[in-house]
Formats: sequence, C-alpha cells, structure tokens
Amino acid sequence: MSELRVKYRSTRGGVTGASFEDVVLGGLAPDRGLYVPETVPKFTEAEIKSMREFSFEELAFAIQSKFIAADEIPHADLKELIGRSTSNFRVKSVTPCKKVGDMWMLELFHGPTFAFKDVALQELGNLFEYFIAKKTGADKRLTIMGATSGDTGSAAIYGLRGKANVDCFILYPEGRVSLIQEQQMATVPDANIHCLKIDGTFDDAQDIVKGAFMDTKFRNRVKLGAVNSINWARVLAQITYYFSAYYQVTEDDSAPVNFSVPTGNFGDILAGYYAKMMGLPVGKLVIATNTNDILHRFMTTGDYVKESIAKSMSPSMDICVSSNFERFLFHMMDDNSSVLKTLMESFEGKATTTANLPGVGSAVKGALHVEGKPLAMAREHMQSARAGNAECQKVIRDYLEEFGYLLCPHSACGVYASIELGYQKDSTMVNLATAHPGKFYDSVSEAVGPAQQLPPLPKELDCLASLPMVSTAVANDLRVCQDLVLDRTENQKDEKKKVTAAPAAIRELPTSNTNLNTHIWLGLAASVVAVSVGMYFAFTNRNRLR
Repeated sequence: MSELRVKYRSTRGGVTGASFEDVVLGGLAPDRGLYVPETVPKFTEAEIKSMREFSFEELAFAIQSKFIAADEIPHADLKELIGRSTSNFRVKSVTPCKKVGDMWMLELFHGPTFAFKDVALQELGNLFEYFIAKKTGADKRLTIMGATSGDTGSAAIYGLRGKANVDCFILYPEGRVSLIQEQQMATVPDANIHCLKIDGTFDDAQDIVKGAFMDTKFRNRVKLGAVNSINWARVLAQITYYFSAYYQVTEDDSAPVNFSVPTGNFGDILAGYYAKMMGLPVGKLVIATNTNDILHRFMTTGDYVKESIAKSMSPSMDICVSSNFERFLFHMMDDNSSVLKTLMESFEGKATTTANLPGVGSAVKGALHVEGKPLAMAREHMQSARAGNAECQKVIRDYLEEFGYLLCPHSACGVYASIELGYQKDSTMVNLATAHPGKFYDSVSEAVGPAQQLPPLPKELDCLASLPMVSTAVANDLRVCQDLVLDRTENQKDEKKKVTAAPAAIRELPTSNTNLNTHIWLGLAASVVAVSVGMYFAFTNRNRLR
C-alpha cells in the first residue's frame, strides 16, 4: 500500500488537494494564490536530536520526504536528486557556518553562482527535469518565466541550462542589477536560455511574469512554469540550511537560535519560519531590509504599503512588494483563505470595494493594514530593522577591519539588523551571508575605500568579463514579452536546434588557470554562433511586433 499522499492548497482557497508535482510545475495557483502544504509536518524532539550528525544531503532528505509522497518521487530517486543538486557546490558541507566576532555567519554562497539561491534552484531544475521526463506528447515540455533583481536569474539559468524540453526566460531590470550578476546571466549561451532586459524595475518584471501566469490561454499553450520564490519547491529546499546551521552552532538540542535574514521577496526567511513550525528551536527571525522597507514598515506599524523603489547598493532587495509574504500572512490569519483572499484582492485592485475586517485588517489598492491577532502573531515570530547604504557601508568596513571578513551589501544589511536589535550580546545569532562579496565588487570597493586591498575575484567570476553577453532588450509590456516567448518556443525551434551543440564548449567554468585561455577561446567561438542567432531572433521579433 502506498503511503498517504501529501496535499497542497492555495492560500486563496481556489485549489485544494494538489500534488507536489502540480505545485512544482504550476508555480502560481490559478486563483493567484500561492501553494502551501495543507498541514505542516513536525519532527519530534527525539527526531530533532537524532539528526544532529546528519550530512546536509541527509537533512534535506529527512525534511523533504515529509512533504513529498514516495508515490510521487520514490525515496531512492529523491536521495539521488538531492545528491545531484549539491554536487556543484565548492564545499562538502554545502552551507558552512563561521564564527565572526560574537555572531555566526551562515555562508550560502558556495554554489555555482555564488548566491544562496543556488541551494534551491539547483534542485528545482532537477525537479523540473524529473517530472517532465515522465510526461508524453505535448506535455513533455516546460516554459519557465522568471523575474529577477539579480541573483535569482543567474541561479535559475545555471540550474536549467541544457535541460531537455525546458526553455527558460529570465526578465531583469536594465541597469538595476550588478555587472557581474548580468554577466552571469547573459554569458550563458545554451540554446534553452533567454535573457530579457526590460526598461523598468524588478516589480515591473515580476508583474509581467504574474500577468503571463494569469493568462490561462497563454499559460496552457506554452506549459508555463515558475522559478521565482512563489514556487513552493524553492522554499522547501531552503528549510534544510536552517537545520544545518542550528546543528553547527549548538551542542544542546533545545537551545534557541536566532537568524537574521537579508530580505526582499520573503522566501528565504519564510523557510526559517517553516523550520520553526517543524520543531526546530528557532528564537526570533529578523527581517533585514534596505531602504526599500515595506516589510520593516509592516512589522513596526502593521501597514504594508507600496512605494516607489529606491536604487540601493543591495539591488537584490530592491523590491516594493514581497511576493512570498502572502504565505506568511495566510498562516498569521490562522490559514483562513477567505479572509486572506478578501484582503489580497483589494490590495491588488481586483476587488470592487474596500476590504474592512475589524480585528484583522483592511485593504485598498496598494495598501494593506493588518491589526489584532495576526499582527501580534507576526511579531511573536519576527522582528525587523532597516539599513541604508551608509549603515551597510560602515558594517562592511568594520567587519573587514576588525575580523578580516568581507561581507556583500545584502549580508551587511543582516549584520546591521542583528547589531541594531542587540543580538550580538548574550544570544546565539546566525546571520545569513546570502552572496559572495565578489558579485558586488564595485559597491564593496566603495564601502571599504581605496586604502583597503580587496582579495581577488574568484576565477569563476573573474573570467566572465572575457565572455560575450547575449541579452534581448524588450518593452516593459506583457503582450510584447508573451509574443517573444511564443516566437522563441514555437517559431524558432528549428533554428535553436542548430546551435544547441555548439555552446557546450563553455558549459563548465574554468577550474584552473592553466586552461583559462583555451576555455575562453572555445567560449568565444561558441558564442559567435549564439550571438548570430540572437541577432536573427531580434530582427524577426522586431518585424513581427510592428
């Protein structure tokens, strides 16, 4: 007899009983809600204690097997998939902790693209491939659309490059990601990867992606899937490193540990919340924001109000609406999908009247207010602090001078929040180091000043400047982006097949200085083909869209 299948539901109530495969391939629920497990499984105290000596992969399996039924992914397959997903990390422990001063740093930047999102997106790419392989006919394909403020795009691309029957379209705001982030995306020449730069903000890009998902005809036609943190599989994969960090920094299986999380779209810190719900002794989860502080304003006032985005030195956190926050609100409202739907539809401007629910909250387009028990519950689990550019620069400078430890701007936001809230004293605080500082070399250089000698870039990042970039500029318009996706997935399949093999020469970044020149020349030769085809695509797209 097969075990009981784990079920999923939409936060807005329109879907219940969904399978894990439905959730992974679907991304956003049809009612605009986000998928959550119908029940959150819990570990017993004995189970928490028994996992202390587990490897990262063993922890991942123990956690994920509680959310994924064996009749969907047999245990042997899940273990193998997890193993492949961590095989590209540069350290055996995957996400090591280091003591720096009075606090810990959880280093999440040892994956292929030097950012925390590799943990989830390496696995998500393998999950897509696993489920698509079981399909037949027209269902044996998937078109991914994702929006990025920097790190999601490159991590998604590296997780999906070369995957059979998968096309990946990544939208990013032109001029609002770091140079290295753009290079990581646009130098990947695999035929199934498409980088689209829009004249707008990250939220504009995200709105286009959400609009594509809500267009049922388009969604079904291209078999649309999501890589953004709205995809539950990403949150699930990230739960593991909270458990791993806990065991690394404690000896007692009941001592609470606090975590400070640089936060934009809320997926990373949400994984910590689920870890706590599963029984991990988590104290406070600290939301660390930059000047784009909608989450800090919510925690301090209960007001969740859209404001224009201010460009900062931590671009991956430059957002005005956190796409994963809805999941947290759902749980703070006792999993009441009716209440949440009423508020969110008013916030999105989909309702004809203002939502007003005494004791819970109210909403109009672009402004949500939460009060009473839901706000109190949110504050029970989380705190927040806001760091401007000046505060982040000081933290980067101080940590390098005092400890010889270099932070990226996002990680500096998290450290600042811990210090601001007093967590460096008499408590165990783990700060999430979400990206390698080399990804933001210019910002870090400015922070430490010309007198400080920075370490050289890792060779995997340094070589990017020698590779050609291929990216398509598109209008900040849903229909234009949809037409381009249709053109590349349907009208140009034959042309893409002709270049599939050529770019394989640079699928792996150089692993030694000895073969760097050879690698770059091979990459240049392969990319000439990709650029030529890209120019052809751009020309035909312009004619088609006139």
